[in-house]
Amino acid sequence: MAEPRPGLALRFQRRFLAARPLRSLPWPELEQSLRTAPDSALLADILHKLESTAAEPLDELYEALAGVLKEEEESTHCYKNYLLPSGECVSLCESTALISGGTTGLLTWEAALHLAQWALQNPGLFRDRTILELGSGIGFTGIAICKTCQPRTFIFSDCHPRVLRQLRENIQLNGFVPEPDVTWSTQTESQGQEVEGQNCQNPKVIVAELDWGSVTEKQLLGLRADVVIAADVVYDPEIILALIGMLQKLSTSRADRKAPEVFIASTIRNPDTYQLFQAELDKAGIRWQVIPAHSSCNFLYDVQPDVTILQLFI
Repeated sequence: MAEPRPGLALRFQRRFLAARPLRSLPWPELEQSLRTAPDSALLADILHKLESTAAEPLDELYEALAGVLKEEEESTHCYKNYLLPSGECVSLCESTALISGGTTGLLTWEAALHLAQWALQNPGLFRDRTILELGSGIGFTGIAICKTCQPRTFIFSDCHPRVLRQLRENIQLNGFVPEPDVTWSTQTESQGQEVEGQNCQNPKVIVAELDWGSVTEKQLLGLRADVVIAADVVYDPEIILALIGMLQKLSTSRADRKAPEVFIASTIRNPDTYQLFQAELDKAGIRWQVIPAHSSCNFLYDVQPDVTILQLFI
């Protein structure tokens, strides 16, 4: 895990002390101001006080403050809060760039918002059941479901190490404690027994590293998923076959041989890619139907994208 960045006050102090020896400044008062005042207001206040004295100008102070403010502007992440209809809030640390760390999985995409809204309108589908989410990203949809739909167990999954790390942090940020890292074999042997009697007000939460191409039917069997969901996983023609193969493995991933219910939300950015996905589903013998959903999403306040939710029969 990366070392946390020092706070604004500490970074300002380090820069200033490195720039010139300290004479006499009220550091306790300045520390409090640095923690509470907006950057622009704080900068104006300090410079005004300096300019009102007879002391020689402190160029290093200007440089130190400018450097601190520049660091803040260049921050690569931010915190977002999403208000749910229940009144609860999902708080997430997200990337400020579309692509960060070689992945697009460090921010919340539109289909995840639509899928969450649809799930909150259909809580009975998730209540007291085990949910597996493919390509969870940083966790918005799953966290929203855990907070409002009372699943027994929710299994977040992804394959990118940085995404998985941020996913865990966001889950903890929202008051849930992911199960300790366990091997696939441990999950396979004990998952079914552990969830019996689980309090659905406080669902069991698992974060799994899941590679669609290498995961086996036996490993999926251990998860015992009743419902499988995914959002914005149909965006690249090169991963469609891996996704289809994953869905085929899921078709035999239940001990009673009853396949899980599957719902995939997709933003239609490239119609050709989406049609290819539907064509590959047909080739694999996987039936599908479009789930009616609201054309607008309460979590989006600007452009409403073209999002479709498919139910798959695997």
